[in-house]
Order: sequence, then C-alpha cells, then structure tokens
Amino acid sequence: MAVSRFWQDKSLEQMSREEWESLCDGCGRCCLHKLEDEDTDELYFTRVACRNLNESTCRCIDYPNRKTLVPECLVLTPEEPAVFDWLPDTCAYRLLSQGNPLPSWHPLISGTTESVVLAGISVKGKVVSENSVHPDDMEDHVIHWV
Repeated sequence: MAVSRFWQDKSLEQMSREEWESLCDGCGRCCLHKLEDEDTDELYFTRVACRNLNESTCRCIDYPNRKTLVPECLVLTPEEPAVFDWLPDTCAYRLLSQGNPLPSWHPLISGTTESVVLAGISVKGKVVSENSVHPDDMEDHVIHWV
C-alpha cells in the first residue's frame, strides 16, 4: 500500500488538523527556552525545557491546555509563518514553509518515532527543566546543535 505524502501535495494551509499535527516530529526542541540578541536579532536555544515538557517522551504533558498553562507557548498555525523563525532549523513546519523537504529521519518518512532519537535530533536526555534554572542563569545553558 502506498503511503500518502500529503506534505508534498498540500500547502500547510490545505492540511487537515490531523495532517498538521503529524508534521511534529516530537523532538521537543520547540519547548526549549530561547534567548534573542537584541542587537542582532540572533536566536539562541538553551537546554532549558519548559516545565510542561515530559523529558522522556519529548511531548507536552498537557498539550490541549498548553497555552493556558504557559501563556508564552507558541501555538503554530499556517496563518502565522513568522512564528516559524522561532523553531529549530530541523522543524517540519519551518522546512515546509520554506519549500524544503522533510529529512529522512522524520517519522513520516522513516515510519518510526525512534528515528528522531537515533538521528540525534531529539532533546531526550539533553535538557534540564526550567524549574531547576534561575532565569538569570539562562545564558549558561545556551546549546549549539550540530
């Protein structure tokens, strides 16, 4: 049976809710605190995770209520592509919005969520909770992805 590659045939705006949600590879990188250089607008990821990130599954512990629990949480919609700039370079939403293909490790290509961990893309085992980091110490936790 042929696998539907809807992401190649549809724009982000044309996708169903289920298709949209399946683009998330579950890496957890979007749930990391970011710092922005006010002079250059350069964005830096930290290894400090949102308190609602389950560090073993790399998923939000209460995804439907995430915006209520964490008001600064980004809720992605195709109508706000500027928000995609805050996502990691590996993110399917960002890649597709820029006209790029999904990487081979993406679960929609590989057929398994474990491929994200095996490719080293997942934050699993690489983060600390924001509950254990003082906001003034965020700069000490800047991470550079390879």
